[in-house]
Amino acid sequence: MDIPEKSCQLKFSVPFHDLDPLQVVWHGNYLKYFDITRADLFNKFGVDLYQVYKDSKYIFPITKTYTKHIFPLRFRDEFICKANLIEAQYKILIHFEIRLVKNNTLCAKGKSEQVAVKLPEMKIMLRIPDDVRKTLGF
Repeated sequence: MDIPEKSCQLKFSVPFHDLDPLQVVWHGNYLKYFDITRADLFNKFGVDLYQVYKDSKYIFPITKTYTKHIFPLRFRDEFICKANLIEAQYKILIHFEIRLVKNNTLCAKGKSEQVAVKLPEMKIMLRIPDDVRKTLGF
């Protein structure tokens, strides 16, 4: 049985203000691209984390990130950032890829992990809440 891919992708163009003094994208901006794409992924599946917080007092902080820089992005490069949802049972695990539009060169890849935390107790939950997990297809 084929499992449908749980992913989304966004197209970006590198703005001047994302560059470092060496005229390549500053390393921290890759996390920004990942975060914008992650938000779009949640929207695609109908998960509004702010509304989840308002309704149930769960937050979903990022507890781990990883980025491997392979080929530098430069001013006005057009690129695709793709987010793949890998897991949403015990944590939310997302893998990312950034590729140039013009030749599909892999520029960076990364991962992020999020957990569910119940407020105000600040208690880390051992599972993603059922409604969020089911909405994400797990």
